[in-house]
Amino acid sequence: MTARFDGICFVDTNIWLYAFIVDQDASKHAVAKQIVATQSIIVSVQVLNEVTVNLLKKTEFGEKEIRKLVHSFYVRYPVIGLDEEILLAASELRDRFSFSFWDSLIVASARYGGANFLLTEDMQHDLIIEEDLRIINPFIDS
Repeated sequence: MTARFDGICFVDTNIWLYAFIVDQDASKHAVAKQIVATQSIIVSVQVLNEVTVNLLKKTEFGEKEIRKLVHSFYVRYPVIGLDEEILLAASELRDRFSFSFWDSLIVASARYGGANFLLTEDMQHDLIIEEDLRIINPFIDS
């Protein structure tokens, strides 16, 4: 179901949650697991925050597991922080594309990190931002 993406992928929160939480949608779980196992990935502090808070709410993750998870993200992936440049870029994206505040931060972080693809189910599928970032819903059959 999932194509291999040629390039760097920014993986949004929902994809990580499908990968980590087994007892959700089985087909989305399989796709998400494949994505996080096979792609060149970057994430942002925002995504990491959203993943951890949801794992604390929806699973048996405790603080020890959260600390291990946070550490593993920083070891395995570039983690993009929020700074003035990203916040200003997000504001420009909101003006141009009418993104929500949080989605604009995701898109700005993906662009800042050099991602070619933003994998999410929360934004417009196949939207191209500035000719260098394509938003893809990996759960839509191509």
